[in-house]
Amino acid sequence: MIHKKLSIVAAIGLIAANVALGASPAQADEVPETQVEPPRVELVLDVSGSMRAADIDGQTRISVAKQAFNDVVDALPETTQLGIRVLGATYGGENKKVGCKDTQQIVEVGPVNRVAAKNAIATLKPTGFTPIGLALRKAAEDLGDTGSVRRIVLITDGEDTCTPPDPCTVARELAAKGTSLVVDTLGLTPDEKTRKQLVCISTATGGTYASADSEEQLTERIKQVVDRAALPPPVVPATVAGAEDCTKAPWLTAGVYTDRELIGEHRYYRVAVQPGQELRASVSIALDRELNRDYGVLLKASTTDGRELVRGVDAGSGRADVLSAGLRWSSGDISEQSDTCLIISNSFASKTAAGAPGMPLELSVDLVDASQAPDAPGLGRGWLLLFVLAIAGLVAGVLAGWLTRWWVATWREN
Repeated sequence: MIHKKLSIVAAIGLIAANVALGASPAQADEVPETQVEPPRVELVLDVSGSMRAADIDGQTRISVAKQAFNDVVDALPETTQLGIRVLGATYGGENKKVGCKDTQQIVEVGPVNRVAAKNAIATLKPTGFTPIGLALRKAAEDLGDTGSVRRIVLITDGEDTCTPPDPCTVARELAAKGTSLVVDTLGLTPDEKTRKQLVCISTATGGTYASADSEEQLTERIKQVVDRAALPPPVVPATVAGAEDCTKAPWLTAGVYTDRELIGEHRYYRVAVQPGQELRASVSIALDRELNRDYGVLLKASTTDGRELVRGVDAGSGRADVLSAGLRWSSGDISEQSDTCLIISNSFASKTAAGAPGMPLELSVDLVDASQAPDAPGLGRGWLLLFVLAIAGLVAGVLAGWLTRWWVATWREN
């Protein structure tokens, strides 16, 4: 799903609409005023052999990470549910099959126990491989699905050395489950390959990526993402499943919705537009995988029998990993309800990840009073304009004739 960075500002008022076919329209969820469950956060730390490198302010990467963890644990709000998982921390042998299963939860998710958390971190020593994909799957299981805000903060200095499972694929799988799980990634002095992998992981789940080259930067970045976990998103999109044609499409009211679309797929949704109303819709698709060049997204509105009403215009979102389009359509002078189909399609192509899960999309729907177009000039105004133009033409012609006669007469005399 796509979160506050991908969301488009829209009115979230729910409109009571009776559908002629008797089906109940899907409705976007309202954001609760108070969060019932406290945020649940799991810090996932890479303790593989590469963390021995002493290239951050003269200290090893693992010592910098430990100190940053201690600072963050001291600053955590009491209501935070915290867990800690490590990868590559116990097996130092050469058997890759064994080393790629090396991930453990060293602090269970629960109320912050600062002493236990610090003691668990203090004993860590850089050891083995880097099974990031497996660690993400296990971390998602650690957090459970309680309906509260759930966030994984992954800290690593290198890319996964144990694929499969590929960590980007795992992130997409977690996002496709619709359980509001966000993965933020932090790279310790990352190279380009590591950066691309961490960006892929965070983008797939609506998280953030940041790099850190010092203890101070790492501490600040971790605090930012943990603090963000305590804030509910401004809009909670409702999960909806678009259909393969308009007759089977779900009914939507005004709100924000989340869905997934396969590469080259068309997704259909229906909206009941009342007389005197204007439909406004926009879609944003997160580019959560590497795509071939020359791609786009199209949003159209049509009648139920396939007659196109209007098509959306691509719009920039300010982010290179999000593609958006929007449209407006007014019901005009119709006297009855107009059952309108919204169609989302794409021109994506990928050599590496073209199958399920599809690309995450966020659809915003709003219904407002129709905008009144300004009146066209009346017949009287048209005749007046014609008369003014005729007089102007006559005056210009007379002046041009006089000037020509004067010039000819002067030329003959000389």
